Amino acid sequence: MKGKTSVLFEPTRIQGMKLKNRLVRSATWEGMCDEDGRPTPALVDYYRELAEGGVGLIISGFAFVAAEGKPLPGALGLHRDDFAQDLRALTTAVHQAGGVLCAQLAHAGGQTRRALCGGMPLAPSAVAAVQYQPETPTAMSNADIRRSIAAFAAAARRARECGFDAVQLHAAHGYLINQFLSPHTNRRDDDYGGSLVNRARFLLDVYRAVRAAVGTAYPILVKLTGSDHLAEGLGEKEAVLVAQALDALGIDAIEMSSGTPASGELTPLRRNIHAPDQEAYNLSLALAVKAAVRCPVIVVGGIRSPVRAAEIIRNGDADYLALSRPLIRELGLPLRWRDADNAAPSDCTSCNRCFKAALKGKLECLKT
Repeated sequence: MKGKTSVLFEPTRIQGMKLKNRLVRSATWEGMCDEDGRPTPALVDYYRELAEGGVGLIISGFAFVAAEGKPLPGALGLHRDDFAQDLRALTTAVHQAGGVLCAQLAHAGGQTRRALCGGMPLAPSAVAAVQYQPETPTAMSNADIRRSIAAFAAAARRARECGFDAVQLHAAHGYLINQFLSPHTNRRDDDYGGSLVNRARFLLDVYRAVRAAVGTAYPILVKLTGSDHLAEGLGEKEAVLVAQALDALGIDAIEMSSGTPASGELTPLRRNIHAPDQEAYNLSLALAVKAAVRCPVIVVGGIRSPVRAAEIIRNGDADYLALSRPLIRELGLPLRWRDADNAAPSDCTSCNRCFKAALKGKLECLKT
């Protein structure tokens, strides 16, 4: 293929995982699982359509590793062995459509509510993750921490056994791992709090447990916050050090994001992307990590134009581009970009109405 955007459609590998292009569907809450987190036939059909649309790698919506870590209605669960048949239906549908599927392993920590997680939310410290959170979480005991680490490892084992091609650890957006990393939410005075070495301990312990569960050849990715955009939150310099520690342990790729629901206008879901200079709003954070690690770096956040996306790859600023809302607007966007010499950008403007649809159990674009 020729043209100024052809670099987006080069085949690559992450660990042994073959990818047909550099476009990644970033993890997106679909709201299409049952109350327990079991995937529905509607979600299977949705993932099949995503794969048919040509994206190189699909990262699942937030898959909670323990019932207490459920963040939102209709979220995917990887906490039970008896979901195996339904999870295999999901991975089989993607593979039959020529796709590759990664499970995002996550725990909401304090960023949930009792009605969803079945009890008082647990977090590193008794600090509300966001002002509108209805309950202040309970500080985790050391036993709670050990149990959560084991839950990540068990979920990774299930993901591999059910045919997922990789797993991604969700260490961003104000959820449990990010809550440990951030001094804004981590006020502990034990081995899991205080210094960055201690605040990063939970993430590194989770990585080691997951690696032991899936083996050395299975790809493990991480979604990392480059900045909380909060006073007393995790900042870029500390995020780079965390990325370096993961890289030294053998992480296979790092997806760079930023913000939490408490970050005002700088949340992970920034609105009103209308021009090229508003795109790739996490690129400076990705650049800082890219300069400090050997593993591939994925950048997410506001990418709308194939020309801008290709420029990022050609410049060596990142190795992959992750998209969420544009793929809600247009499931076949990668194919359109691949097959047109002068493909138009996505017309998603980040109005965020799609997430209101997910609350009703069906992820779709509601832009008029």
